[in-house]
Amino acid sequence: MDGAAPMTAHTASAALLLLLGFALSACSGNTPPELPAMTAAGVSSTSTEGAAAGSAFPDAGTAKASDNGPFIPFSDAPASATGGRQVIESPTVADIMMTGTLPEMTLGRPDAPVTIVQYASLTCPHCRAFHRETFPEFKRTYIDTGKVRFIMREFPIGKQSGNATIALRCAPPDKYFALYGKFMEQQSAWVSQEVRLEPIFAVAKQVGMTQAQFDSCLKNQAMIDGLKWVKERGRTLGVIGTPNFFVQGKLVKKTLTMSDVREMVEPLLSAPRAASIAQ
Repeated sequence: MDGAAPMTAHTASAALLLLLGFALSACSGNTPPELPAMTAAGVSSTSTEGAAAGSAFPDAGTAKASDNGPFIPFSDAPASATGGRQVIESPTVADIMMTGTLPEMTLGRPDAPVTIVQYASLTCPHCRAFHRETFPEFKRTYIDTGKVRFIMREFPIGKQSGNATIALRCAPPDKYFALYGKFMEQQSAWVSQEVRLEPIFAVAKQVGMTQAQFDSCLKNQAMIDGLKWVKERGRTLGVIGTPNFFVQGKLVKKTLTMSDVREMVEPLLSAPRAASIAQ
């Protein structure tokens, strides 16, 4: 184009970073999107919420139609509007294992000697990395052998993740982890900046969910309130992003590799009396 200034290396780098910020904004929940926090290696190992992300779930009675579509069950009210929240510095076992109205989604023996809790957002690329690269071997080695009880807790970041999370909870309990895996594997097909219900349903119907069931779930205020409690309780326990884990009561804010899992779990299993935090 005549008169256009040539793109320098500096402007090209800036453009690349801006595109990266937009690509990850579906996980960070920031509006406008912000670049992810970087580790020393230059790569974020968790997806976090910015101050503008607000609550993923509305108060009772706020689920209604909006300009973005026929039904959006989530609020973008700034966190400051809630007046702040209490964070427990050193949560006890009882604090961590407290549950709300929804049942825990678990794998493994209830009396396993070690308990690991994961907080995950369905739009989070780091959760997908853990699911694909670590979880299969972790499950074979520790969950299926009765050594670890695994608990999945929802921590949706962004409205699209929130809608998918409701659909996930509406699946039959025996299909919960199968649908979770499908949402992880097919992120590129349904994750977006804006709310798009059709691609979410396209994933949910793969485990037998009908359109009528899907539509009804999105209007289930009791389900929304229960999921909101799970996320808010996670924040109270110190969870700030995904994936975050509690490994036998210790909060770990990173994407776990299999080496990480072994390093933390093996000493617990070899202890004279490895105490499970399962109740």
